[in-house]
Amino acid sequence: MIKYSFKCSKGHEFESWVQSADAYEKLKKSGMMSCAVCGDANVERALMSPQVRPAKTKSKTQKTRPLSGPRTTAEQAFAELKKTIEENTEDVGSNFANEARAIYEGDAKERNIRGKATTKEVKNLIDDGIEVTPLPWRERKPN
Repeated sequence: MIKYSFKCSKGHEFESWVQSADAYEKLKKSGMMSCAVCGDANVERALMSPQVRPAKTKSKTQKTRPLSGPRTTAEQAFAELKKTIEENTEDVGSNFANEARAIYEGDAKERNIRGKATTKEVKNLIDDGIEVTPLPWRERKPN
């Protein structure tokens, strides 16, 4: 796989992974290549700079930095929001849609929950007047 930079006729630039230069040409000829921003089918490869790997050994001037907490106030606020939500909700996992519906219909104890749901399940909940909102992070998988 090769990471290419592309530009559409409207000036939007974006990157995409393509199997090869030949694969890109086939995608373009078949009409399968379009702008990720506006959908324009007139897409060309753009100039791109190669990515160079850093040296395997660190120079003496390079300092090893330990992992740290949030660096900006926005990152700090986001970390606090995530912590508050996780501390004040019950994770019901992939049973989220069923549990949300049961709470809404009075068949389960009212409480704050979070979990996973498919796009179709979320659409059905919203269509039925059940308020849900996506969380702006992904759950980490245990190692």
